[in-house]
Amino acid sequence: MPDTTPTPPSPPEPSGSPTPETHVIDYRAAEQLLAARDPRGAVRLLDSVIAAHPENTAARLLRARAFFAAAQLRPAQLEFELVLEREPDNAFAHFALARTHERSGRHEQARRHFRLAAALDPQPEYLAAARFEG
Repeated sequence: MPDTTPTPPSPPEPSGSPTPETHVIDYRAAEQLLAARDPRGAVRLLDSVIAAHPENTAARLLRARAFFAAAQLRPAQLEFELVLEREPDNAFAHFALARTHERSGRHEQARRHFRLAAALDPQPEYLAAARFEG
C-alpha cells in the first residue's frame, strides 16, 4: 500500500536573485561610496545594477564617475560615451568625458566636449573649461 502521509512543505528557497528594490538600494549605496571616496566599491555595486538594467543611464553615469575617480580612464570614457549616445544633450556627460580625455592627454577631444558642455549648459565651470567668456 502506498504511503499517504503528507510531506511537509519545503522551506522557502533563499532568494539568490536581487529584486528591483535591491538595485535601488545598491544604487544609493554606490552614490554614498563614491561620495566617501570608495569608487571601486561603487563600481562593484553598480555592476549588478547595470547587469540587470543595462538601459539605466543614471546607473551608467554614476559608474562612469566611479571609474573616473578610480583613475580607470578607458572604462570611464566608454561609459560616458554610452551615456552620450543615449542622451546627446547631457552637458554633464560631455564635461566629464572632456575631463577624462584631458587626463588621458587627448586635449583636442577634451576641448570639443568642453565646448559642447558649455553650449548645452553655460555654467561658469563649463564656460571656463571651454575657454569661453562667461
